[in-house]
Amino acid sequence: MAVDAHPVYIDRRPSVPASRRDGPADDPQETPHVDAATDTPFVMVPKPVASMTDRRDAIVEGSIPRTLVALALPLVAQNVVRVAQQVIDTFWLGRLGETAVAAVGLTVPVLGVCFALLVTPFVGTQILVSQRVGADADDGARRMVVHGFVLALAVGALVGAGVFLGAGTVVRLVGAGPEVAPLAAIYLAVVGLGLPLAGASDAIEAGFVGRGDSRASLWINLATVAVNVVLDPFLIFGWWIFPQWGVRGAALATVAGYAAGLCLALALALGPRMNLARRHLALTAADFRDLLSVGAPITGRQVASQSVRVLLVGVVALAGGAAGLAAYTIGARVASVAVLPSRGLGQAAQSMVGQNVGAERPDRARRTTRVGVAVAAGSLALLGVVQWLVPVPVARVFVPDLAGDGLALTVQYLTILAYGYPAIGAVDALLAGFNGASRTRTSFVADLLKYWAVRLPAAALALPATASVSLLGVTVAPGLDLGMPAVFWAVTGSNVAAAVGVGAYYAHAVRGGLFADVAAAASEEADDAADADPEPTD
Repeated sequence: MAVDAHPVYIDRRPSVPASRRDGPADDPQETPHVDAATDTPFVMVPKPVASMTDRRDAIVEGSIPRTLVALALPLVAQNVVRVAQQVIDTFWLGRLGETAVAAVGLTVPVLGVCFALLVTPFVGTQILVSQRVGADADDGARRMVVHGFVLALAVGALVGAGVFLGAGTVVRLVGAGPEVAPLAAIYLAVVGLGLPLAGASDAIEAGFVGRGDSRASLWINLATVAVNVVLDPFLIFGWWIFPQWGVRGAALATVAGYAAGLCLALALALGPRMNLARRHLALTAADFRDLLSVGAPITGRQVASQSVRVLLVGVVALAGGAAGLAAYTIGARVASVAVLPSRGLGQAAQSMVGQNVGAERPDRARRTTRVGVAVAAGSLALLGVVQWLVPVPVARVFVPDLAGDGLALTVQYLTILAYGYPAIGAVDALLAGFNGASRTRTSFVADLLKYWAVRLPAAALALPATASVSLLGVTVAPGLDLGMPAVFWAVTGSNVAAAVGVGAYYAHAVRGGLFADVAAAASEEADDAADADPEPTD
């Protein structure tokens, strides 16, 4: 954990005569002083900045709860910053009118799929860097950051080019009307050009988190969001010397934020926080294979969950109409904020498990997962109690004028959602344990079953007996006309089922030597990576 560079500590070793010191006799940082109480000479020297070794020692030897929370807090803060960015963006776009807000909102699921593809280098980099840092293969860890950066640039360029060239077609496929389609296409095309910048920045950010330096990740996100938020009104409304670009200006502000985040990420990576150097630029096919092997299942996990969320919107529209859609949307927004602590704790636990696996400390990897489950489930349980007790004020934070059927269904949904919050926290921490051990396929299978085998079939029971919905080539069969409660309980029930299933499988995997086996394999890979590193030339 980083500390202030300026405070000093007292070195009470006897002061060394000036004639025997290596430095100049008048070095202001080693001026001898005398303790007035004991008449003992001492020197004042700067308190050292916490290094990567200090962070590693805390993760593989220090207090697990304290280190986990310290690593998670900046990650939770950056998630809050991202949510605030979305709110502020909507505020400025709302001044352009409903059409502008609708156009940008229409691109959200499309961009969600795009960023799901960029998850591969992000997750792969974080996990593999953490394992190599734990194994004391520092150069191998830095080299993996470079591989993640290159892979993210390549994937981002390919995806971004496709989005830019096909923006018009894509927005029409997702149902944009004649008024919304042109603005949505402009926004999507411009943001698509920034995907390589966003992906590359995220890969470096993942490297810092994998090393246990989550504060660097927070600074990168703050830079990204700050530039975006500051530029929004200037580029949207033409303030100062800028032209009035409207929705295009909002997209340009977003891309400028990506660029600012990448610049800061590179500066931090090349500086003393990571010390990337020329010798770390050697690329190998084996490292790219490792990145893809670890990261690709998480991309599959994202696609599995996002696709069901899209289908559920169709189910809700048929089963609950406008009031049902309002309740479902508000509930989703409330839940996305409520789970921020769990998401941050999960990401922190993932790095801690990875480092302990690399350090061949399977016992600490197991205890980290257990502590993560307790903290994540406990924190979300507290939030769930608050939401269960005061659902009306919570709903009206998001929609102040909510009333009638919309309010009644929203209150019902928020109350039912609260029962599943501890399960969400438990699953986040358990899957972090699997991910930190490079078992990311478990996360993919867990979400595939959670969404496709439990949530979607259960939610389909809400449909009228004579209706069905077909989206993305998937047809959901007629239901039992159970209405919106079936959708609400499908969400919470799938979360609880996931917690029970993943928990049982985790216990089985640990008994089978999950962390011990992976620790041995990770140590061998780290040794191979260290052997492959060229001798320093700079």
